[in-house]
Amino acid sequence: MFCVRASIIVICALVLPCWGITEHNPVLPRPQQILYGHGSIALRGLTIRFASIPASEDRFAVNELCSFLSQKSGTSITISESTEPTHSISLQRTGPIDPLPVPGERTGPDSREAYSLKVSSEGVTIHGRSSAALYYAVQTLSQMVEGSGSEAILPEVEVHDWPSLAYRGIMVDTSHGPLPTEEEIKRQIDFLARWKANQYYFYSEANIELRGYPLINPGAQYTQQQIRRIIDYARQRHIDVVPCVELYGHLHDLFRIERYSNLAILPHGSEFDARNPEVMPLLTNWIGQLADLFPSLFFHIGFDETSETGMVLDRNHVKPAKLYLEQFRQVSDLVHRHGKTVLMWSDMFSKYPELIPLIPSGTIVVSWGYDPTVYEPYWKPFADLPIPKFIAPAVSIWDQVAPDFSRSFSNIDTFLAAGRRHGILGMINTLWTDGVAVLIRPAFPGIAYGAAAAWQAEPIDRASFFSDYAKVLYSGPASAHVASGLDALSRSETTLVNALGAPLPSFWDDPLNPRHLARAVAHKEEFRQTRLLAEEAEEHLALALQLGGDASTLSDFRLEAQMLDYAGMKNLYAAEMADFWRDMGSHPSRDKLDFYIRGEISSDGHSRIADLMDSSGDLRQAYSAAWLNSYTPYRLGGVLGKWDAELQYWWRLKRRLHDYVATFHKGDALRPLESFSAGY
Repeated sequence: MFCVRASIIVICALVLPCWGITEHNPVLPRPQQILYGHGSIALRGLTIRFASIPASEDRFAVNELCSFLSQKSGTSITISESTEPTHSISLQRTGPIDPLPVPGERTGPDSREAYSLKVSSEGVTIHGRSSAALYYAVQTLSQMVEGSGSEAILPEVEVHDWPSLAYRGIMVDTSHGPLPTEEEIKRQIDFLARWKANQYYFYSEANIELRGYPLINPGAQYTQQQIRRIIDYARQRHIDVVPCVELYGHLHDLFRIERYSNLAILPHGSEFDARNPEVMPLLTNWIGQLADLFPSLFFHIGFDETSETGMVLDRNHVKPAKLYLEQFRQVSDLVHRHGKTVLMWSDMFSKYPELIPLIPSGTIVVSWGYDPTVYEPYWKPFADLPIPKFIAPAVSIWDQVAPDFSRSFSNIDTFLAAGRRHGILGMINTLWTDGVAVLIRPAFPGIAYGAAAAWQAEPIDRASFFSDYAKVLYSGPASAHVASGLDALSRSETTLVNALGAPLPSFWDDPLNPRHLARAVAHKEEFRQTRLLAEEAEEHLALALQLGGDASTLSDFRLEAQMLDYAGMKNLYAAEMADFWRDMGSHPSRDKLDFYIRGEISSDGHSRIADLMDSSGDLRQAYSAAWLNSYTPYRLGGVLGKWDAELQYWWRLKRRLHDYVATFHKGDALRPLESFSAGY
């Protein structure tokens, strides 16, 4: 029997925190205190019982645990009403239900989300201060199951755990890019809950149904009924859905409608003209509807990047800072009247630092920055101030073919370390979709990384993260291939970034444009390495799928590996064409023209252009399918138009080259390769 005094456990956990862990499953986030014994208990034969009167929230957690353990053990794990603790999993809530985070949360071993878990040869005991704490204990216990079927066991262990940050969430952009379906948002919430996050910021630029405004995004909005279902779904998983809206700038979706264009500082622009007396009645209506729709006690009002207002007013020799503060105060007061705590982005107050002392008391300042160091301009003015502060790093997906995990993890680690030194209350890991042609599911490892980093006290072990992440999510031999695939995918993206800068916008570049062709030649080896790493990733991901890995996530990773391979191929082939052009000389023979241009470059069956036509055509179909698995058709036509243009580019280039060879005469000078560029 595994039995040791609690005081000794704490001391051992602090002095030898990793003792005995290497032989067991990884646990993410890493518990604050964990100590393994030497024995185990079989899953088969265990029952689950409540040691306190359960609320519906407690029963939800137990039902999830029951389902998971039954699947792992291959037999039915039952929920018992017996009071006998032996050979059972016993859950006891020691405080009120408290399912969601509220203003004024604190952390520590006595906090709302703290739990303890003990597995011995006689059974499992779980204690939690709230229903949320019990839910988090269930997530930890589920990760600890080793083996399957009759071999499934739980190792002897004692855990004392609580979050290092009280508020841990993600913000998902539903406005710049594709519109995730209701089911996809629920998938994101399910995933987020596994890593003990407690907030989901629903970013919207006027794409939530508001009564009285039927002209705004009629084909690209969430109904109020959908929002309510999402909120209820998240609440069961102890995640608070927070409105994260724009109430000053970023509202082109409103101002492009002629009826409302007069409310903008620039016609059909993006920002309210705060001097217009019609603006506040509209915002009063919007805030009232949103406050009623979202029960959360938090309300993010945006108020970032109001560059249009600054440009217009500066041009007319009017200072924009005073107008910005007046507008902020009016909107903030409206939100406060509905009993909500205001959050806002920090950048404009950083631009107008004289306004910082005038920020209303209780406002949460959210400093953002999406590279390892660029957060500093929006963070430093607030770092030492005794005001509520959140930080907002990002999973870099908006300008990437595949997520840039290296950049993302460094951003999270460095910003979080800086924030902890200055007493931040929480972290919002952001997912922006400005590049439009963005798939969010491949960002899931970055979501997990951010949530785990915000919970645990120590930094994430980046060297083992992909391996640990894969072991948690993908069972059996598939997990090793997933980990290797993610590592290769990440390195391929990083290599492409080094060659292209912003890979997604540059993905569609005409490779024979003089500047782009020079880039392809200069970075030829990097494009080759991009391909090799992408193919390595694709191979591992294909094997993981064959071994039963989750297709809903692995298929998108595999697609992005194929897109990276295509980006490398496109540029590498352009560089090879330049080599062929050099080899032909200034006045080539007919044999060389036929060999290089009609053969190697553009023959119908097997050539560089034939490869690129095949790949771009196939990728178009795969991309469309992946999009419709996650999103509504909104904006898909525009993205597919880029794929269509890509295929047509290669077809037309092939025709131009064939026509050129057909009309070439002996002694003619060879045209520059760049002259075949579409824009030449």
